[in-house]
Parts: sequence; structure tokens; C-alpha cells
Amino acid sequence: MLGHFKRFAAYNKWANNRLYDSCDQLTDDDYFAKREAFFGSIHGVLNHMMVGDTIWTSRLHGTSPVIALNAEMYDRRDMLRNARETMDDDIIAYMDTMSDADMTGDVTYKTTSGDPFTMERAVILQHFFNHQAHHRGQAHGLLSQTNVEPPVLDLLYYIRE
Repeated sequence: MLGHFKRFAAYNKWANNRLYDSCDQLTDDDYFAKREAFFGSIHGVLNHMMVGDTIWTSRLHGTSPVIALNAEMYDRRDMLRNARETMDDDIIAYMDTMSDADMTGDVTYKTTSGDPFTMERAVILQHFFNHQAHHRGQAHGLLSQTNVEPPVLDLLYYIRE
């Protein structure tokens, strides 16, 4: 199981780099354009991914930050990309510290509404990586509404490389 999550951490970085490389080709007008999406724009979706990752990585490290799920952590795209790259490296580093025994342990944290909750670390990581893939898919779909071709993000392509 641990190897599976380590692979997802590395894949996550690969996929995010590819997605951000494509988004970097957009004008600010296209990148920030209001679109039919839950978080309103490509930037909004990418920003939400950072919010989610910040919340979950903090919980995994023993703290429970209070951040609204629609908070704008970074209003500039260069700052968001820099934060994304740092976060992805931190996720890989975190997974490198884990052991098989750690995967069966529980994590107690507070939900975004402040309620205490306990969940198995492996289940949190399943949700964590699934959440990233879900929102990368949304950003990919929004990118397809522009003149920039969305990148291939399938795990199989990562493994083939």
C-alpha cells in the first residue's frame, strides 16, 4: 500500500507540472475567465486544489487549519504555481517518511466546521489523491475550452515515462 501512495505522490507532481505548463500558455484573460465551474475559473480550481492540499497535509502533520474551501490563497498565478511546486515536493517528502505501519494508524483532526474526527491515514491518503485527480480533471476540462490543448494526464503515461 505504501508504494502505491508514493507512486501517487510522484504522479501528482508530474500531472500538476504538465497542467500548469499548459495553463502558463494562457493569457490572463483566459486563465482568470469566469466559466461554468464550481470554483468559477481555471485559477479558482487550481487554487482550491491548494486549499484542499493545505488542509489535508496540515491534518496529516497534526494541525487543523481553518481555511474556507473557496478561499483564494494566491491571487497571482506565479505565486500559485510556486506554492504548488513546493506543496508537491512536500507531499513526496512526507510519503518518504512513512512506513507500512504508519498506513494503518489513525489521524485525529478537526473538520472545516471545527468538529473532531478520526480517520485511518490510508483512507485520508486515498481521498487526498482522489481529490487532486478530480479537480485536475475539472481544470483540464476548463482548459479544453481555450485555444491551448490540454495535456495528457493519465497515470499510464506517467508510468510509461
